[in-house]
Formats: sequence, C-alpha cells, structure tokens
Amino acid sequence: MIIKFSVENWMSFRDQVSFSMVSSRERQHGKRVPQIEKYQTRVLPIAVIYGGNASGKTNLFKALSFAKKFIVKGTRQDSFIAVEPFSLNSQGAKLPSKFIFELLINETIYEYSFVVTRKSVLEEKLIEITSTKEKVIYDRRENKPHFHDSLENDQFLHFAFRGTRDNQLFLTNAVSQKVTNFKHIYDWFSNNLELIAPDSRFGPFHQFIDEKNPLYKIMNKVLYQLDTGISSLGSEKIAIENAPFPDEVKKQLSEDISDKNMACIRSVHPNMLFVVTSKDGELKINKLITNHHKDDGTNVKFEMFQESDGSQRIIDILPVFLKLSEYNSKKVFVIDELDRSLHTLLTRKLLELYLATCSPNSRAQLLVTTHDVLLMDQQLLRRDEMWIAERDRNGASKLLAFSEYKDVRYDKDIRKSYLQGRLGGIPRILLSGPLSNQHSEEECRGDR
Repeated sequence: MIIKFSVENWMSFRDQVSFSMVSSRERQHGKRVPQIEKYQTRVLPIAVIYGGNASGKTNLFKALSFAKKFIVKGTRQDSFIAVEPFSLNSQGAKLPSKFIFELLINETIYEYSFVVTRKSVLEEKLIEITSTKEKVIYDRRENKPHFHDSLENDQFLHFAFRGTRDNQLFLTNAVSQKVTNFKHIYDWFSNNLELIAPDSRFGPFHQFIDEKNPLYKIMNKVLYQLDTGISSLGSEKIAIENAPFPDEVKKQLSEDISDKNMACIRSVHPNMLFVVTSKDGELKINKLITNHHKDDGTNVKFEMFQESDGSQRIIDILPVFLKLSEYNSKKVFVIDELDRSLHTLLTRKLLELYLATCSPNSRAQLLVTTHDVLLMDQQLLRRDEMWIAERDRNGASKLLAFSEYKDVRYDKDIRKSYLQGRLGGIPRILLSGPLSNQHSEEECRGDR
C-alpha cells in the first residue's frame, strides 16, 4: 500500500508536493478503511483527484510511471535518465528532481527515496520505519554507500554497489545482482503497482477467451449486467497466413513461441486482439471477439473495433476492479482519466463494487484522476479521499484534500461549492462572448 508519495521539481510540480493516503479523523465510511494495528494508523483504500485541464493530475500519474520504470527497468549504459524537471522558471531545469515513497509491505512501513538529474543519481535512501524508530538500511550520497551496522560487513553488498552506474539506482542493480536484502521493495514496484493510462490496457487478455479461467466467467457475467449489450466474450480461430501481422512479426512469433508460452498482441488495427500459442511446433491464433444476441435469440459475432468506445473501455478496466476485489489482494492501481468514455452511473457503480469489498483488513488501493464531478459525493467518498489539483499563475501545481478545508462539512454539497470555484481546481476561463467576436476587424476585412 502507498502510505505517502512526494515529488519535487517534476513537470508542473515545482515545490515538493505530497499525496497522503493516511486517514484523517474523518468518521464517514469508517468501516471500510484498512487498519494497521502495528502503527496505530488507518490507510485509505481509494483516492480520487479532480482538477481542471493541465492542473497536474496527469503529471502525478507520469511521476509514478517514471519512478516505476526507473526502478524496475533501470537505464542503459551512458543513457540519460528520463526525468522531466519543472521548466517554467530559470532554475527548474538545473535543479534535481526528488521522489519519496512511504510504503506498507508485509505489514512494515518503508520509506524509499531518490534524487536524480538527467545524468546521475545524487541520493538514494531506504529506511525501515518501526512503531518507535527509524532504521536506515542504506544511504547513498556522493556515490558512496552507508549501510546499517548489520549490513556494513556484507562484502557482496559493497561489490554490488561498486557495480552500480551513476545513472542507475542501487536498488535496481542490487536485485539484478541477486541481492535479496531489498528485493521486497523492488517487487512491490514490479508486481503490486499497476498504472493504467487513458489509452492503455490492463493485463493479458488471453484469460478472456479461456473458458477454464475464472476471470472468463466473471467478465461475461458482469459485462452483461453493466448493459454493454455484450452477451459474452469469445474467440475465433484464424490461420497464420490470414493473420494481419507483417511477415517479420510472423517469423519472430514462430521463433519465440514454444509449447509452454504464448503471446498476446494487437494487430495494425489498435483494437484487434490476438492470442498466439504453439502446439507441436505449429502456431495457433485466436482472435478476441464479442458475442451479441439477435432479436430471434441467435448469436452474432462482433469484432472488437465494432464495439463502442465505452464497451472497449469497460473490457479494458473491468479486470482492474476484479483484481482489486480479490480476497487478500495487495494490488495498487493508478488509473488516469477513469471516466474516459464511461457513463457517470457506470463509473460510480464500479467504484461502489470495489469499496464494498474493502474492510479493516484490506490491503488493496485505487488511485484515480477524473473530471466527473458527479462522483464528488460524500455518500460515495470521504472528504480525505477526494483531492484537488490546481495550477497557480506561475504554472506550478499543488494538491489538497477536501479534508483540509475547514468549511467542508460532512453534510455539505461539495460539488456545488467546487463548481462555483470556492474550493479551487477549476479552469480559469477568460474567453467570453461568441467565437465570431474573437476575430479582429483586420481579419474580418481580410476575408472580404
């Protein structure tokens, strides 16, 4: 679980901006809030970030995406670090960017942080936080390691550090060198943190066409109940010569796919989805399709690209909510523009279904950005679960939870106050009058 995330000098975040998932003294919906007895604290299962266009919502998503990729995949030798500092002042591009994560892993809280420029890692630190003190596991400064006393004499750790490049995190290199001391931190970023962009898909879609997979039955049941018009998902076998892949892709598939693995790929058309497997050295290709009922009760097949944008979006993100709702799930999903192509009632129902599974023992989390103000409802969300992203006149973004506003009562219509501009986070629209009035007289004369 994410306890807290801070970022500084990143895209529209000039100053350090913190995003906390720790519960306030809010009492609403208290029965669904996870409790961490060891630390006598509660952690929120959801956070919803609102704000105008270009307010910084997506930049927070991009900060998390950069951090995950930098930690999990690392960098190539002699390549630049893909950091994007705040650039709307003269010093921003010259200053380093800082990222701080406070995470709950196996019921223990860790703080992991790093400071980077495009050329190198300036600082990196891992701290284990107990209920009474903090234990610095390692601290990297000026490219020198400082390990905790219990690790100081571990020569293999020092060997792994000497092999860490300036543009590489020690955590990343240590795991690649099979150092196990910090692997649980790396694994959290690799396996638990999932980021879904507006145009991305979640998970391998082969499970949608495997009738033996539990997700297949659940997807079909829920898709029908969400009024998509889809009676079921299915597949259609096609010959390799008829697959809409370039010849070089077909050749590569033949070389890479064995009887023990598979490939889930998309064709040139962005919404044609294929599962490629091999049996006895022969490639088998199945295309994902949807089934609909005709008025006479018979079945008709649809290609994925024939489905509406909303139905495609549901197929994309419904597995997210099913994963979140699994018993003992520890996934943390971050979805940018959750409401894209979705009706507000459908979006709300997905959130309700997830929140209904949350309890004091839950360890899953959902962070989303949205423009759907109809979700700004205290019957659905707590005040500390709703955040505002706002950009100031200098282009710098900040984040603020509704629970930090003194006049936002539990019985207040916060949607009305938000749209009236009392809480910030709405676009400052200067344009007035019809568009025809925006043309100058000179432009009008030039058109005659």
